[in-house]
Amino acid sequence: QVQLVESGGGLVQAGGSLRLSCAASGRTFSSYYMGWFRQAPGKERELVAAISYRGASTYYTDSVKGRFTISRDNAKNTVSLQMNSLKPEDTAVYYCAATPTWLAILPTSYNYWGQGTQVTVSS
Repeated sequence: QVQLVESGGGLVQAGGSLRLSCAASGRTFSSYYMGWFRQAPGKERELVAAISYRGASTYYTDSVKGRFTISRDNAKNTVSLQMNSLKPEDTAVYYCAATPTWLAILPTSYNYWGQGTQVTVSS
């Protein structure tokens, strides 16, 4: 069992930065691949970034490549998403999630979810 709690969302102007954090409880955190999803109003939930067990491999959706960086600290049971050069189209609720499957794109492949944190980018 893994419980996830996100923090770090907020309102930022276009071009600004935010850092999202996800704190996990449970001894098996390091056994899961972690992902950050986002969901904008009226849109499907999409995978933004993912990271492997020890952080050696990462994945980014095309729209955030070069701007977002995912990282994890298994000693602290945390996963983070550094978001730079934010755009209004990045506005969404962001969720962290855990899966036993690497590069699982679909939300249904993730077993555990946080409650989400709102990111709003103003133009």
